[in-house]
Amino acid sequence: MQSDQLGVLWLIMMTLSICGVIFGARYLRSRENMAMIEKGLDPSIRPERPRPAPFRNLKWGLLLVGAGLGLFIAYLLDNTLLYKIGHFADQWRDRDGVNGANVSIYFAMIAIGGGLGLIASYRIEKKELLDKQDK
Repeated sequence: MQSDQLGVLWLIMMTLSICGVIFGARYLRSRENMAMIEKGLDPSIRPERPRPAPFRNLKWGLLLVGAGLGLFIAYLLDNTLLYKIGHFADQWRDRDGVNGANVSIYFAMIAIGGGLGLIASYRIEKKELLDKQDK
């Protein structure tokens, strides 16, 4: 196929996909309305949406801070304590002269930091829940 034929084919496929998504959304909305009418509910009054979890932002924040600290600690370890292991090995060199022997420490420290952030989030949420129950 030539590029102009591929462009026309792509345009047709995207148009059909968009129409299918719009049709599917409208169809599911009408099915939901019919189910509400069958149960005796008014479809114009939508049920209340679930509220956001209060500690979701805390959890994500502590997870990302922990992963960032883990990455920073891995960088410090790689360039100070483990410098001779990964940077001056004579075998398996890349074109930059680094063999990548310390790559696994980055992944390990990100996982450890993220896990510590999630544990801290759990403890904060648990303490808050216990404080609410005591009141």
